[in-house]
Amino acid sequence: MPDPADDPVLPVALPSGPVPFAVVGYGWRAQFFLRLAALLPERLAVCGLVVRRPDVAGRAAATWGVPTYPTLDDLLAAQRPGFVVTSVPWDANPGLVRDLVGRRLPVLTETPPAPDLAALAGLWADVGASGLVQVAEQYHLMPGHAARRAAVAAGTVGTPSQVQVCSTHGYHAVSLVRTLLGIGRLPATVTGTTLHGPLVDPVGRDGWTDDPTPRRAANVLATLDFGDVSGVYDFSDNQWHNPLRGRRVVVRGSHGEIDTDDVTRLAGPRTVVRSRLERRQVGYDLDLDGYDTDHVSLDGRVLWRNPFTGLRLADEEIAIASMLVATAAWTRDEGPEPYPLRDGCHDHALSLAIDEAVATGRSVRVEDLPWA
Repeated sequence: MPDPADDPVLPVALPSGPVPFAVVGYGWRAQFFLRLAALLPERLAVCGLVVRRPDVAGRAAATWGVPTYPTLDDLLAAQRPGFVVTSVPWDANPGLVRDLVGRRLPVLTETPPAPDLAALAGLWADVGASGLVQVAEQYHLMPGHAARRAAVAAGTVGTPSQVQVCSTHGYHAVSLVRTLLGIGRLPATVTGTTLHGPLVDPVGRDGWTDDPTPRRAANVLATLDFGDVSGVYDFSDNQWHNPLRGRRVVVRGSHGEIDTDDVTRLAGPRTVVRSRLERRQVGYDLDLDGYDTDHVSLDGRVLWRNPFTGLRLADEEIAIASMLVATAAWTRDEGPEPYPLRDGCHDHALSLAIDEAVATGRSVRVEDLPWA
């Protein structure tokens, strides 16, 4: 696995040794954390899992080989985690985060940190000043997005002014808009609408549906006007899984644009050039290194390198593992905050504004928020 001291293009800091952490909850997302930690024993160690139901706890312990506890008090009586991942329903999360911060434990909270604007503001008032809460917003750490961020940061397309995201939903898409623009928690005016059309939905989270019947599908279009820069949000029902709807990300800058993997820019007087973000995958043909993602480059310059080569991870897994190890490094003062609570709150506040604008047909102003 690459050594961060030797490679400036690794996307995250890696802890110098295994950091113990606990997980509260045992849903679909929680199992990502458990599976990835098991693959990274030199960086991470799951010291406990809080699961209330005895039957579920028994299955979890048998599957992952980690101790389970019915309550947080039971876990903390037996273990000393370096941080705690909360992977519980939206309405239960704020109370759990408050409890953990009250015990002076660093927290990696699932997205979003609270369900609505009032709950976000209340959570921020109670724990924002602690500096102990990070948000598991991983989309900007996916290989393609991380490479686009690196290209923008290098000035490849000049000063960015607009990001269009047609890929994922809500706060995840808002996070991509803000990180690709390189902006903080700016006020915004949000507008939105919903369009409809027939669409076959052949694949869902549980696999192929084998249903060729077109259904009425919604497509949400929204704009986020931050003043000098803007975002365009474009999401169709089940776009995460439906292979009949592609994913596109556009970054428009003063000297060119990135359109997913195509980069067009002004390279000199009367000279416009076009390049591609190239992903190097090993394992093709007679490459016997095994199927894996190696790096993403532009014009021969590596922008992003896989921190977990040899593990054969999908992009989503690379991003989640990156968030986990970055949090572990942060708890040891070996890396920066991976994604602070204030950013997760702002992402969801803007996502809620998109929902409100679509529902009411009116523009929504997002400003004067306590974390901004």
